[in-house]
Amino acid sequence: MSNADIVIVGAGPAGTAAAIRCALAGVSVILLERAEFPRHRPGETLHPGVEPLLKQLGVWERVERAGFVRHTGIRVCSAGHETVAEFGSDANGQWFGLQAWRAEFDRILLDRAIELGVCVIQPLSAQSALIENSIVVGVESDRGRIKADFMIDAAGGRHWLAKQLNTPMQTDSPPLFARYGYVEGDYSPANDLPVLRVDADSWTWIARVRERTFQWTKLSLNRQVDGRVSDDVSEVPSEFKHLESIGHVCGANVTWRCATVPAGPGYFLCGDAAAVLDPASSHGVLKGLMSGIYAGHLIEQLHARQKSEIAAAAEYSDWLTRWFQHDVVELRKRYSEMGLVKLINTQSEDN
Repeated sequence: MSNADIVIVGAGPAGTAAAIRCALAGVSVILLERAEFPRHRPGETLHPGVEPLLKQLGVWERVERAGFVRHTGIRVCSAGHETVAEFGSDANGQWFGLQAWRAEFDRILLDRAIELGVCVIQPLSAQSALIENSIVVGVESDRGRIKADFMIDAAGGRHWLAKQLNTPMQTDSPPLFARYGYVEGDYSPANDLPVLRVDADSWTWIARVRERTFQWTKLSLNRQVDGRVSDDVSEVPSEFKHLESIGHVCGANVTWRCATVPAGPGYFLCGDAAAVLDPASSHGVLKGLMSGIYAGHLIEQLHARQKSEIAAAAEYSDWLTRWFQHDVVELRKRYSEMGLVKLINTQSEDN
């Protein structure tokens, strides 16, 4: 049996951000990850708003040195028209987004956590939560039992902890599954900006993520498929048909959903474990970092006995729920601008 102030399941952006924030406050952390690194994940596009968060975590200079693709906005192609949506600027100059290769980006965050004394165990399978008197007190894993004062589930959209706690998910869209993949070869998009192409019943995202490597994501609203890995290349955008596909065409459940109780006795849900929106929201990694940092901040206050657990859970739940509801409204506006709102406007019943 191991013990720590906090145990975190999942070493993606949300989990590592929480681990770094807690470690900076002197809170002992055990971070569990079921996959070996490097691992490939979608979600390379980072909004300019990510920069102050990465500075807060102490990794911004490393991210700059990594040489990720930078961009000043996106191209939107719809109904035969093309517009460029710039990120903007301030007194310090132009704002830039990042096309961060996720295997390297996640490694940067994990290395920072290790430097700060976080105990990282990987690969390790978290099998079940330890619950005593309705309070989460740790994790049962394939390597033994780990007890902690608090637990964070940052293991993604499978909602590992919420399911064990029988926490319902509020859904605000029809079932949605996005297809995504990678291709390699020679392709020269105008301005080298990411492209959002809108068709009659779908949208497609195209972006260069490395030299001669491009990522695409497609969401078809009239023809939904499941999220399984597939060898079907029919979804590959037409401009990439001449390029070599890297790996399989993959899928992900991106139905808009939010845990009705994202924090409670002994636990916090962060990142996709707490709430999911489809990639058209454009800031999944940003919100993952924000939720991890916020949960870490509250755990620091709990550890110092500056706040009650009931108050901390209520504060976090209120913040996350309000953020999700705001983003649902904004995402519906975006679909309206794309002419797809009628296809997305069917609200599902709560699970």
